[in-house]
Formats: sequence, structure tokens, C-alpha cells
Amino acid sequence: MNKITCICLGVRNMKKSIQFYRDKLGFQTEEKDDNPNVVFFNTPGTKFELFPLELLVEDISKDAPPKISSGFGGFTLAYNVEQKEDVDKVIELARNAGAKIIKEPQEVFWGGYHAYFADMDGYYWEVVWGPGFVFDENGLLKF
Repeated sequence: MNKITCICLGVRNMKKSIQFYRDKLGFQTEEKDDNPNVVFFNTPGTKFELFPLELLVEDISKDAPPKISSGFGGFTLAYNVEQKEDVDKVIELARNAGAKIIKEPQEVFWGGYHAYFADMDGYYWEVVWGPGFVFDENGLLKF
């Protein structure tokens, strides 16, 4: 079976990242510590994980570690919302949490409504609503 069970972000400052995601954006976790070795957030269907970037690089390969760059790697995360106005609400949460708003909320050519923000490690998030989005009983977007 092909399932994505966890998305892991290597973060430069665990404490600031936890404060951003847990305390300011409201992502749910059982973790109470402000600076654990790893933290998992509960999201519908997939866990969202923060892990120290240096340790992630080492975990991938001690002999030939990937190079850490600050450029765009062609990877974004999606924050799918059920109501159009939720895009604005999430962007305001992100803005107040210290995220860099890359693209303000706006209509999209395909009929949706979206915006982009970057967290403190430069990971890009698209906050998006679509007129045809249907969510199941677990909050998962159905295709």
C-alpha cells in the first residue's frame, strides 16, 4: 500500500518552530515541551513532524549529507480549508505568528481562492479553498 504517513520538516530552531505551529497556528500535538528532539502534530490522515535540520541531514547520510540551501526546492505544503473565508483566517494567523506572506489571498484561475506563506525555515505553504472541495468525515480532502 502506498500511504504517506508523515511529512517531516527539518527545522533550524525547534523551539521557535513549535511555538509557530503549535502555539500560534494551533496545530494539535500531545507534546508539551518547547524544545523536544522531535514533535509530531495530528493532522487528518498524515502526521506532520518537525525534526532538527542538522540531525535530519545526518540521518539521511553521514558520508554524503545533502546540502542545506535556503532556496526554493520545488516543494510546497498545502493547507486545505473547507470555507473560502478560512483562507483569510489562516493567513492572518500565519501573519500574526511571524510568517512571511508570499501571496495575499486571491481568486485563482480555476475558480478557487488561495494564498501562500513561508515559515521561519522558508517552507512554503499554500492555503487553499476550492468550490468543488469535498471533505470526508475525517477532514480529509476527497479527490
